[in-house]
Amino acid sequence: MASQQELREFYVGKDIGDVPKPALVLDAGIIRRHCRTMIRTVKELGVGFRAHVKSHKTAEIAEMQVDDKSLEGNFIASTILEIETLVPLLKKLKTEQRDVNVLYGIPLVPSQVIRLAKLAREVGEGSISVMIDHPDQVAYLPRFCAITNFPVFVFIKVDTSYHRAGLPPTSLNKNGLLEKLADAEKHGYAKLLGIYSHSSLSYAGTTQQDAIEHLIKEIEACKEALQRHLQFFPEKHLVISVGATPQALSTQNLLQDGYSSPELNTLRNLLANPFATDLDARVKMEIHAGVYPLLDMQQMSTNANIQMGGPEDDIAISVLAEVCSVYNDGERPRPEALLAAGTLALGREPCPSYPGWGMISSWRRSSPVSSARLIVERISQEHSILSWEDKEADSSGVPLSVGQVVKVYPNHACVAASFYCFYFVVDSDQDPEAATIVDVWVSSRGSYMTQAVLLSRTQ
Repeated sequence: MASQQELREFYVGKDIGDVPKPALVLDAGIIRRHCRTMIRTVKELGVGFRAHVKSHKTAEIAEMQVDDKSLEGNFIASTILEIETLVPLLKKLKTEQRDVNVLYGIPLVPSQVIRLAKLAREVGEGSISVMIDHPDQVAYLPRFCAITNFPVFVFIKVDTSYHRAGLPPTSLNKNGLLEKLADAEKHGYAKLLGIYSHSSLSYAGTTQQDAIEHLIKEIEACKEALQRHLQFFPEKHLVISVGATPQALSTQNLLQDGYSSPELNTLRNLLANPFATDLDARVKMEIHAGVYPLLDMQQMSTNANIQMGGPEDDIAISVLAEVCSVYNDGERPRPEALLAAGTLALGREPCPSYPGWGMISSWRRSSPVSSARLIVERISQEHSILSWEDKEADSSGVPLSVGQVVKVYPNHACVAASFYCFYFVVDSDQDPEAATIVDVWVSSRGSYMTQAVLLSRTQ
């Protein structure tokens, strides 16, 4: 595996169509726009923000997500590798006098404590948070403190109906969890930062109102969790961290002139004053989201933001692949094409808005592009079948040729990106066709593999 610098030296300046395929391509212009919009939103709403990095797994996009020196450098990661990738960025943000904190985003398991503690020791106190939703997990915290000589920050995971992880608002003190955390704080092992909820139920929504209502319900559930257990948090300042990309995108509607609804007004009030009492002085609202810099077909289906355009305008991630064969001459019941990209290149995540596994972009299509869409209609491990979504378009055949390179918008960016060690970067701000490679970004997975290869070379 080549280093990032070697990849840059070889590929930057080349035409994107000439890279080995399948390949994952990111448009930095679109990413930059989405990140700036989110930053402007949270600043105008006066709420905190925590950027998830699991979708892209790169320090470059993570830096764009917090590219405002008035923001804290708060992140979430799903793997230790992702956190390790962020370490140089975290150190850079600290030199800018910014507080940094990365939440390890699944309930704590013992095998990760030492690695997390070593990273915290390298970056500094307060840099790592862990997630707790069971009293037995508190027993792992002294081991962290023994390595760092400072406490680990803790979020309690609240289950607000998604049922993936966490405790219901009524049962935050499961088997004495809160007493055990209070005792860990007393002994200097831990510092309770707040409560955290992630409700992916909003992914199933199809309107702005759906996303807004999901966020309102999530905030209300977190409020209930605190109100029922206030006796365990006397005079303590806490964070309520809520969200997912559809919900985070729905908050951007609050900034649109001439667009209002009772639900938006409720949401605005909840973000500004969640309790409408003096308790608000001790509670900070925080929004978190991850895939919003990239977006994908699934996120487009939520219609969470009234300014959201179409895939060609707003999806920053795509997969380049070659057409292997075309079946337009009656060989099959419908015209189809065979694509040299399947589950291992695109993922196998369904999308509620159409019956396919990816949508073909208009990029470099010689035939006129109609309103009908070419989609990945069937998929297997290494290849897939393209056809018209609308069968009425079948009479024109599939307008592709053998060897043609197409660009596919995946259903789920997080899954698609996870298959690639590095991403080819184009920039539609500099080049409207987004045809020239301007950079190569290495993911946390690619960084690990590069380090393993370099280590093997020295042994």
